[in-house]
Amino acid sequence: MSTDTAARSVQRRVRSVPIHRALPKLVREPAGALAEFAREAGGEIVRLELGPFRPYLVSHPDHVQQVMRLEWTNYQRVGMFWRPLERLFGHSIMGDGEQWRISRKVLQPMFTTRYIATISEEVSRRVAGRIEEWDRYARDGRSFDATTEMSNILSYIVNRVLFGDKLDREDGESIIPAFDTVAHSLVYRFLMPFMPYSIRVPRDRALLKAVKRIDDVVYPIVRRAMAAPDDSTDVISVLCRSTDENGDPLTVTQIRDALVSVYAASSETTAMVITWVWLLLKEHPRVAARLQAEIDEVVGDGPARPEHLPGLAYTRMVLLETLRLYPSGWLLPRQVMEDAEIGGVRIRRGSTVFICPYATQRLDDFWERPDEFDPERFATGDGERRHRYSYFPFGGGPHKCLGEHLFYVEAPLLVASVLSRFRVAVPTPGPYPTGWAASLRPRQKVDLGVSFAGRDRAGVA
Repeated sequence: MSTDTAARSVQRRVRSVPIHRALPKLVREPAGALAEFAREAGGEIVRLELGPFRPYLVSHPDHVQQVMRLEWTNYQRVGMFWRPLERLFGHSIMGDGEQWRISRKVLQPMFTTRYIATISEEVSRRVAGRIEEWDRYARDGRSFDATTEMSNILSYIVNRVLFGDKLDREDGESIIPAFDTVAHSLVYRFLMPFMPYSIRVPRDRALLKAVKRIDDVVYPIVRRAMAAPDDSTDVISVLCRSTDENGDPLTVTQIRDALVSVYAASSETTAMVITWVWLLLKEHPRVAARLQAEIDEVVGDGPARPEHLPGLAYTRMVLLETLRLYPSGWLLPRQVMEDAEIGGVRIRRGSTVFICPYATQRLDDFWERPDEFDPERFATGDGERRHRYSYFPFGGGPHKCLGEHLFYVEAPLLVASVLSRFRVAVPTPGPYPTGWAASLRPRQKVDLGVSFAGRDRAGVA
């Protein structure tokens, strides 16, 4: 058999999902659709027939590892699915190439476990201060938008890491809705990736307006910081003192792009995860009760502080399991730079591969009862038996998310501080399907209510 014939026979064996089945499911609930297709194929390569666009769904952990780590240089963050992101993020850590390498090299030391430990006290103070402001909701009996409040708190934390005292609270809060607009508006470009930018798609105008609002806040701060550099340890100060590979100072645009990228990766994504936590706890009262018992024992009446983190083992397990079921970065597209082979399937140069943590982290071959919420699966030592790339909510390889260590400080402090002070109610009825957005979020608006309850009645309902 000739090489060409062999290649064609392999290619014919690729499982494909026809357009009449793939498209309606992807439009209705994309994350769920990809998980369904991956499970039906047993984790093998799947080609989605979407007219002229025929991406490959890569879900088996071996294949994910090949794309994200072993052969990552051949699978780049370029092409039609990354181009819309350039409108907000430019060419920083969200892309590839020289600008990515420069940004990654400069930012990496700012997000190590050691550095995050130095700011953990400030993080806990900011969390506690914002949680105390929820007292007004408890006194008035008013519910509030969970995603908005989570975003407000986490943005307040991340802004300290990024800007130090160079960004006031009013400006910091003004860009939160702008980022939310971007997250929703990008969906239309993802749904119509072939559409040229000369042709408007829905929410294009809102997207550009939101980016302008962000720039109106960030650029002046960057210019002031560059004009008067100091020895502060916040990210903007470090960037202003940094140089590129030629020894030249970073430009105002490079610094702006890096700040905006880190902001989005460290606040928007964490806010979505915590929103899912409240929904899951409402549906699983036994988990909620055990979580509350741990927080009562370790934190008491709160607020949670960094020294409490080692004792919040079950809280961490709840967060890990939430990230498994609802990873914020649910879709990681890559463009194939040179002809490749994944799992015995030849994939041509220029093709798109989809990596979907949401799908891989629900495969039956790697997870028992994959659709069930069970924090116990993350008990100490269990992770050693799992494939490294069966669980990768923060990505993997050289592009692994910088904000991982910050997440494991801010998220448990936030959950523990809330539940040490309030009883939380989720009046929004289920079920809670996922929606179309840049980060994985519930399709419907989620309301929370809080009340001052005795310790015997604290928790989530």
